[in-house]
Amino acid sequence: MFNPEDILQQYWGFNAFRPLQRDIVQSVLDGHDTLALLPTGGGKSLCFQVPALCLDQLCLVISPLIALMNDQVENLRKRGVEAGLISSAMAPEEIPVVLDNCMRGKYKFLYVSPERLSNEHFIEALRHSRVGMIAVDEAHCISQWGYDFRPAYLEISKIRALIGLNIPVIALTATATPDVCDDIEKRLEFRNHKRFQKSFRRPELVYVVRETEDKLRQILRILDKVPGSSVIYVRNRKKTREISDWLIQQGIAATSYHAGIDFVTRALRQQHWIEGKIRVIVCTNAFGMGIDKPDVRSVIHIDLPDSPEAYFQEAGRAGRDGQKSWGILLTEPADSEDALQRFKRQFPGFDTVKAVYNWIGNYLQLPVGSGEGLSYPFDVGEFSNRYKIHPIECVNAIRFMEQEGLLSFSGDAATQSRVFIPVDKETLYEYEVKHQMAELLLRTMLRSYGGMFQDYVVIRERELAERCGIAEPEIKKRLQTMHQAGVISYFPANQQPKIFFNIGRQHPDRLPMSAKTYAERAEAATSRFKAMVDYMVQTEICRSIFLLKYFGEKNPDPCGKCDTCLKNKEKNIERLQQQILSWLHPDPKTMTELEKLYHGNTDLLLEVLRKLLDEEVVCEPTSGMFKLKS
Repeated sequence: MFNPEDILQQYWGFNAFRPLQRDIVQSVLDGHDTLALLPTGGGKSLCFQVPALCLDQLCLVISPLIALMNDQVENLRKRGVEAGLISSAMAPEEIPVVLDNCMRGKYKFLYVSPERLSNEHFIEALRHSRVGMIAVDEAHCISQWGYDFRPAYLEISKIRALIGLNIPVIALTATATPDVCDDIEKRLEFRNHKRFQKSFRRPELVYVVRETEDKLRQILRILDKVPGSSVIYVRNRKKTREISDWLIQQGIAATSYHAGIDFVTRALRQQHWIEGKIRVIVCTNAFGMGIDKPDVRSVIHIDLPDSPEAYFQEAGRAGRDGQKSWGILLTEPADSEDALQRFKRQFPGFDTVKAVYNWIGNYLQLPVGSGEGLSYPFDVGEFSNRYKIHPIECVNAIRFMEQEGLLSFSGDAATQSRVFIPVDKETLYEYEVKHQMAELLLRTMLRSYGGMFQDYVVIRERELAERCGIAEPEIKKRLQTMHQAGVISYFPANQQPKIFFNIGRQHPDRLPMSAKTYAERAEAATSRFKAMVDYMVQTEICRSIFLLKYFGEKNPDPCGKCDTCLKNKEKNIERLQQQILSWLHPDPKTMTELEKLYHGNTDLLLEVLRKLLDEEVVCEPTSGMFKLKS
């Protein structure tokens, strides 16, 4: 077994762990089932990646987010760690290559979406793999009381029984209430377990709710007062373009980001923002997962999020370097009603959900009983137009089908171009000799990207075109020709969302969905939404206290910096001023006497006295006595 500090230094270049990380790592290495609750930016991935590298066995990572899996696999490979993934965004031909590498012990990490856990071919491959630990990312998804329940997570306990109950499981989340934490440990059948929770308190992050009739102008004022990098979250794609264009017109380097932008452009915009070439990125909630940018100074929401969990996670992307930062929610009088109408579309009615499921089958021309284990391109806009349903209602109906385990919708399923070489080097050389047009491209690919004989490797046709001195369309044409010849397996980048059928299409009269469950989910989501509205409209409770109590922390202290704390402080100062004036009338008082009369914070008493002295309402103390000025 390797030393955790040596692994941390070798692969990440860090000399020490953050608080609590080392304890979590040791818990896993000691064989304990472990629940780790760390706030956004708390370094959750290291908590399972380091012990996995210490154990020198395969770590099975279960994650619900394809984009996050792609990012983590790419980052591990850049650090020289072999990692693979299986998701519904992949072509069927890619999966056997990954499973074969898994069984041959090539990988240190295998990332899978939870729906894969019930696939027979995957289970059989897992039986023949040396799995040393299981990491469950976004673990709140296993609880039906969590804000993003995924029933496929319930299969994890079966996987444990398959590969050995003695293998430790680490579950990680940044957003879980106490009830959800208990449910996670129960659903994963934790044994000999430990729970680690770092306070969700972020002393460097100032929460503000600001009402305004002109959100755009308010954004400008914020960016003027808070220099540095910023994220602006909006609800829809159109707004990302409109606001980023408007900011550019105001002389601010900005760009937009959403799932509808092609992968290469998104990656480029994200990189420019990370490097500081772009100051502001205006985005939907498709942005942020797995992004490690420590110096974000402000995160601005111009629309109300659906839950405190979502808001806490998104606002928490500010200030990861420990420097003062701002999480700002902009509101206007109509926001509560607008948010309520938008929220209602999330639960369009159980009959509508059943109708959408049947329409999807018709849209894809799937007979009843077919489609299991297969994915299909799915255009939400075209589908919604054809069946006369609002796109938001359509997507949320599909979300419920996901929660019931019928299918998966990969709205973030954009994939990069990949190449795998299924033939040996001699066969490839023979092909080069016979096809000189392919020789330059093949050799350039092999020099530019390693590992093509073992696994699918991400390539960029634009880079190859520049290195070969050949136009990009010609590069793609030659790759397709070699693919057809069987010397490479090439899948070009694909932006289109997909629907993956976990089970074959069901007859509309026998759908395994429950109206009761649907109503319970709607009730739980409504409760979370009301909590978010309460956060927005209340003006008395410290913003940090509100959020910390929501996540179960006991007796948190006021932050002293949010808008409600500052407003309460002003009220306290006004009250204390009047009290001091009444205490000094008619007789002067010493500081000791004033402290006995005032049972609060002495610092505040001193601050108000200084203010009264500066304003010459109170005279300089004579012989230690404060008195009113005549």
